[in-house]
Amino acid sequence: MDLAGLLKSQFPCHLIFCYVFIASGLIINSIQLCTLLLWPVSKQLFRKINCRLSYCVSSQLVMLLEWWSGTECTLYTDPRDYPKYGKESAIVVLNHKFEIDFLCGWTLAERFGLLPASKVLAKKELAYVPIIGWMWYFLEMVFCKRKWEEDRKTVLKSLLNLRDYPEKFFFLIHCEGTRFTEKKHQISMQVAKAKGLPSLKYHLLPRTKGFAVTVRSLRNVVSAVYDCTLNFRNNENPTLLGVLNGKKYHSDLYVSCCLAGGFPWKTSPRTRTSALPGCTSSTRRRTPSRRSTTGEASSRRPPWRHPGGPGRCLTGCSGPRCCSTLSSGSWSAWSAAGPP
Repeated sequence: MDLAGLLKSQFPCHLIFCYVFIASGLIINSIQLCTLLLWPVSKQLFRKINCRLSYCVSSQLVMLLEWWSGTECTLYTDPRDYPKYGKESAIVVLNHKFEIDFLCGWTLAERFGLLPASKVLAKKELAYVPIIGWMWYFLEMVFCKRKWEEDRKTVLKSLLNLRDYPEKFFFLIHCEGTRFTEKKHQISMQVAKAKGLPSLKYHLLPRTKGFAVTVRSLRNVVSAVYDCTLNFRNNENPTLLGVLNGKKYHSDLYVSCCLAGGFPWKTSPRTRTSALPGCTSSTRRRTPSRRSTTGEASSRRPPWRHPGGPGRCLTGCSGPRCCSTLSSGSWSAWSAAGPP
């Protein structure tokens, strides 16, 4: 292990990073709270400001992945679709197997300049998590309780609110609904067999209600659906702790742009029954991509990398660092002078 790698694994370095993240995150959350005064005056101005504020938080985590740990995320896609990325809003369907799935999804959004406004269909409990959850609340994330009877109206209302959003965004959905494990996979395939659906080797049976209502609600707002598969080479099992310790991982992200010229909304799934075959076939198409990084197939599509590299997120982190430094300096000065 070199000197840089040794320093990255030390607790004092972790403490400094956590302090910067927590201090700057709470400051940004406080500013976001103040921006609520703008909502009755100009909803679009409120949204634009909160996109920039939220980027100061999310860019720190992308920086942690790309700069601190040096994790490589290679993008494989059709070169004909590549020029459209970042120039259109899109629904991103991503498999859910690893602990840092969301970070890799954020990396994709960051590469194409859509991280500030990107959305996700997330569990309701996450809205109460300080910094990240509160940031998502001001970004108008779509939260669900994973109980369709309760979510039907709230999710639909949240999605319809995004129809006039002023910024382009990626809307991330994990159609599997939960993280992949062997036990969950066995249960999922039993359900698939009972329903006469094809067996999936690397994925759980997709939950289609959320996907169906998202497609229907964002009609004429998103221009494409990106069918994405994420995998890590050499059977790596990445963790947030490993990233914090500076461990380098090697990921491959396969992106297939489905109907970039316009989604066939007239035939879009309206019910769970009609959505299931289309969503399942999309999941089956990911299997060759998954095999190619597990040694079961050797053919790969040519890699297309973002030419800018991981530089933009480092610039976005400079603001939070200044905020945390100023707050630390103010506290030190107050402590030295003593209370009035």
